Amino acid sequence: MERNLKNVLIISFGFLLLFTAYGGLQSLQSSLHSEEGLGVASLSVVYAALILSSMFLPPILIKKLGCKWTIAGSMCCYIAFSLGNFYASWYTLIPTSVILGLGGAPLWSAKCTYLTIAGNSYAEKAGKNGKDIINQYFGVFFLVFQSSGVWGNLISSLVLGQSSNKEEILEEDLACCGAYDCMTSDVTNTTASAGPSTSLIYTLLGIYTASGVLAVLLIVIFLDQIKSDQAETEREITKTPSFWSTFLATFQQLKDKRQCLLIPLTMYSGFEQGFLAGDYTKTYVTCALGIHYVGFVMICFSATNSLCSLLFGKISQFTGRKLLFAIATVTNLASIIALLLWKPHPNQLAVFFVFPALWGISDAIWQTQTNGLYGVLFEKRKEAAFANYRLWESVGFVIAFGYSTFLQVYIKLYIVLSVLVMSMVMYGVVEYIEAKNSPGISTASTQHPNRTAI
Repeated sequence: MERNLKNVLIISFGFLLLFTAYGGLQSLQSSLHSEEGLGVASLSVVYAALILSSMFLPPILIKKLGCKWTIAGSMCCYIAFSLGNFYASWYTLIPTSVILGLGGAPLWSAKCTYLTIAGNSYAEKAGKNGKDIINQYFGVFFLVFQSSGVWGNLISSLVLGQSSNKEEILEEDLACCGAYDCMTSDVTNTTASAGPSTSLIYTLLGIYTASGVLAVLLIVIFLDQIKSDQAETEREITKTPSFWSTFLATFQQLKDKRQCLLIPLTMYSGFEQGFLAGDYTKTYVTCALGIHYVGFVMICFSATNSLCSLLFGKISQFTGRKLLFAIATVTNLASIIALLLWKPHPNQLAVFFVFPALWGISDAIWQTQTNGLYGVLFEKRKEAAFANYRLWESVGFVIAFGYSTFLQVYIKLYIVLSVLVMSMVMYGVVEYIEAKNSPGISTASTQHPNRTAI
């Protein structure tokens, strides 16, 4: 138990260091590189490359390199993106965005595979339920990982805040804030007219780059290489699959109707995160309070998300995932309806922090329980299943960012609401299939017993 927990903590803190840097950079892209939309374009390229990566890279790299070295190599792709920001142009930022996107899917797939194998290995030796241990491991991981949003926002606020100019928001401008925004950037631009100095930007990028390098060193030096006994046995019995069979592994996973039914739920993760980071911060916080409050609001989201991830990872073995999904659904539904009705005003300062806190509670459930659900349902095909997870979550991000500049916020809220409802209906069908096919027995251990693990 101690060795497995050590490895879980090493992965968790490695991701914490890495995404402290990337998370901070991601939230600053549109502000730091606003010329000709370079910052927004780089984020679009990141998620487009992530989709391409999800299609074929994870199974190949995990089989060739193993989980440990796949994680380490993929982290280097994130460092390249940090370096590209030192001299941001179309010739530096776009290629490094492609590199980051290509490394994203193998990174997350290898992490999920590692935690799932470690959880099942410990559960088998301790005589415990595998899915309960997996949920606990994901809970510990997301407790540490989600706090990266706190540190990333705090670092950027402390460094760049030294030269920030806090503009007062006029009363007539407040009419353009909230769900029925005026579809203009004039209001938000007034708070960002004076950018930080080049020296401050370089200082921030230096801190972020060093954080990424430390993450790679932590994984390379301290993380144990892990092997799945079942996968190793099958490798000895069968020859290495051809490139094209591995390439198609992610799509072959879609033959499982449970995977197809989980696509809306997985995409919803991208929709809801994209709305909070891209729309709530801009049309509610920046519009009504000023851009200097964005970091504090996102720290509130990250802190709540981090604490609830551990809580829900622990209590899931007592409550079951159905109840937790129901709590997340009700919380998000209430928040969306309230955001449609609320007209933000600086006098209601506390309310600006209530919404990200509620969003953090629900997102903690979406992250821990959906990851755990994939690990339990598709135990024999973990790499391909988690590649699908990243693929469809990225599709949700791309769609959310794609329509962001063309639609009013209330329309985007209705879209998020519709995807949420559809996700829960199809998730209910998955639970029905599981209950019908294997009453009292985990379907994950009996489904497709003759198939080769991917």
